[in-house]
This record gives sequence, structure tokens and C-alpha cells, in this order.
Amino acid sequence: MAQLGWIAGVATLVIFSVVTFYTSCLLAECYRSPGTGKRNYTYKDVVKANLGHVMYVACAVVQYANLCGTLIGYTITASISMAAIQKSNCFHKRGHEASCRASHNPYMIGLGILEIFISQIPNFHKLSFLSIIAAIMSFSYASIGVGLAFAKVVSGQGKRTTLTGVEVGIDVSAADKTWRMFRAFGDIAFAYTYSQVLVEIQDTLKASPPEYQVMRKANAVGVVTTTAFYMMCGCFGYAAFGNNAPGNLLTGFGFYEPYWLVDLANACIVVHLIGAYQVFAQPIFYAVETWAQKKWPTSKFINEEYSIGIGTSRGYKFNINFMRLVYRTVLVIFATFLAMLLPFFNDILAFIGALGYWPLTVCFPIEMYIARNKIRSLSRRWLGLQLINTVCLLVAIAAICGAIQGVSKGLKTFELFKVVD
Repeated sequence: MAQLGWIAGVATLVIFSVVTFYTSCLLAECYRSPGTGKRNYTYKDVVKANLGHVMYVACAVVQYANLCGTLIGYTITASISMAAIQKSNCFHKRGHEASCRASHNPYMIGLGILEIFISQIPNFHKLSFLSIIAAIMSFSYASIGVGLAFAKVVSGQGKRTTLTGVEVGIDVSAADKTWRMFRAFGDIAFAYTYSQVLVEIQDTLKASPPEYQVMRKANAVGVVTTTAFYMMCGCFGYAAFGNNAPGNLLTGFGFYEPYWLVDLANACIVVHLIGAYQVFAQPIFYAVETWAQKKWPTSKFINEEYSIGIGTSRGYKFNINFMRLVYRTVLVIFATFLAMLLPFFNDILAFIGALGYWPLTVCFPIEMYIARNKIRSLSRRWLGLQLINTVCLLVAIAAICGAIQGVSKGLKTFELFKVVD
């Protein structure tokens, strides 16, 4: 919000929410295969049924690249929150002016080790309690952030804000402001990139009433709820900190007290991201392991399951598969290594958001809807859909350029594997 200001910031959130809702409804209508009415169980399957094999491959590449990027983003975000807890306790004990710098690397490594162990649990992402915990954690840290910002504003400690956000001056050039605005678009896009999970959700619905009608209502509730929280976080955060608002309200140390509440919010973020990491990693695990099983069906290394008894009575059985053990461990290590290599929070999120939002949330749903309904080229409806598609593509390109510029700027002062703030 600080980069865009009151006018563009609020307008951008509203536009992203409207576009996301509209294209999510288009995606819901394309869920069943045209002609046969067959259910499709994944986003890729829906693309293949409506657009063919070539677009299926393109979708898979984008989807898995986005999933891998999300793992890196979650590793960076969780480590920042863990370091923030350490710094918060330090500030509480030694005073707000104390030097309480903390390295992110130990937390990234610790998170990576934990995710390696969790990733060995078969079908971890299907455990029912995960979504409940995620909802509780999300609501908790969002509410705490909004509450602290609101309290700062009503107590009269809010900072100066402007209609257009960060002002061009001595410290900020016109080019810098433009790049920051582009990165802000990417950060907002990241917050709305969830279309790839909608098909899996729709697949759990009964055939009557029609799934797309139920999903339309669910999409409306979901978009309105998330946008309301985003709007409150953005507006109250901007009103509280003005043009110097941190990229993350809970880790940028605009709030020092009550320190335990800030710690609780950051702990909720960490718990949420530990589970969310697996939700986004499991499709990558499944795709590679399924391909390997089809390629080498007789390989014991790939297909054999070894049961290991756990506990004093060996009553609990845990299955070990060597392919799963090696491949999942390597993937987590690789994601952790890249997170340590490029630990730029807002820039990485902007890049991931821009990379995933346009193709997965906008382009594929629109193209599938056009193909499914045989909408004539250059008709009024076709032009309207392609206008949305083109504008979102341009915004995504701008956000990617802004993110790359931010990373390149950060690399000039960055020391490899020495992430301390």
C-alpha cells in the first residue's frame, strides 16, 4: 500500500479480487470434460480436456515452476518470522535501540531439516487437520496484525500518508518508485494465486446441485473474505506506518510491544507455513514419483516399500521407500539452498506471484472458457475476455521486471549465505 498509495492501492486490490473471482468462475465451468462430462481431478487434467496436450504440457511447466518457487518463498518467509521472534525477545530485554541482529540461515536450515522428515509421511497433505490448523493460524496472525495496526492508529501514533504512496524526492527517484509499484503488483498477485487448488476442491463436491454453481458461491465467499483481510492489513498498516510501512507488519518491527503478542503472531505464521510447504510440495513429489514408477515398474529402489516398527512394542508401522527418501530429501535441500542464496522477501514473492497469477489464474481459465463455449474470434465477448487477458499479462510482465530489478539491486550489497538483519 505504501508503494501505491490510497488511490492505486485500494483500486489494485479491488481489481485483482474482481478478476480473480471472475476467472475462478470460468474455471469452475470448465471442470468437466466437454462432450463426455467426465470429472477431471487436477488443474492440468482440466487444461488437457479443454485445450489439448500441448497446453497441458505448458500448464504443467508453469504449475511446477510456481510450486517450486512457492517452496522457496515459504522458506524465506518462515525464517524471517523465526528470526523476528528472536529479535523481539532481544528488544524486550535490552531496549528498542539495542542492536538485535539475527541470522536467517540457521532457521532456514532448521526448517529444511524439519520438512525433510515431514515429507517422508505418505499423503501428508491429505490429513484433514491441516486445513483446520491453517485456517486458525491464518486468522490468528492476520487478526493480530490488523489489531496492532488499528491500535496504533486510534492512539494517534499513525504516520503521514499520501494519495499516491511513496513520494519522489531525495531518497526515491521516479524510476525507483516505478519499480516499487511494479513489485507491489507482484506481491498482490501472489496473494491471489490459488486457482490451481480450486479444481481439487471442486472434485470433492456432489454432482447435484451442479458443482460450478456451488463453486461460484464458494469463490465469492473466499474472495470477499480474503480481500477484506488484505484491505484491512494494507489500509491499517499504511495508516499506522505511512510511506515507511515495512513489507511485513509483524517482522519489520513497527511493533515492539506487547512483545509476546508479536511473538505469537510470528509463531502462527511459522506453523502455517510448515504445513503449507507440504501442501505445495506434495504435487511435485507425486508427479516425479509417479513418472518414475511408470518408467521403471520393476525397480525395487523406486517401488518397494519397507515397513519399520516404531516404539517399544513396535506397534506403529512406518513405510520407507528409497526413492521417496532420496528424491524428497534432495528437493527440500535444493529449495532451502536457493532460499539461502536469494533471501529477498518482497522481491521473491513478487516474482512468484507474477509468474503464477497470469497463466494459472487468468490465461488458462479464459482460453478454456473460449474453447469450450466456441466463442467466435473478434466477437464482443471474445474481445472483452482477451482484453482482461492482455492487461493481466502486461501487469505480470511489469511485476517480473520489478522483481528482477529488486533482486539485482539487493545483490549489489548482499554477502552470500550471510543473511543478517
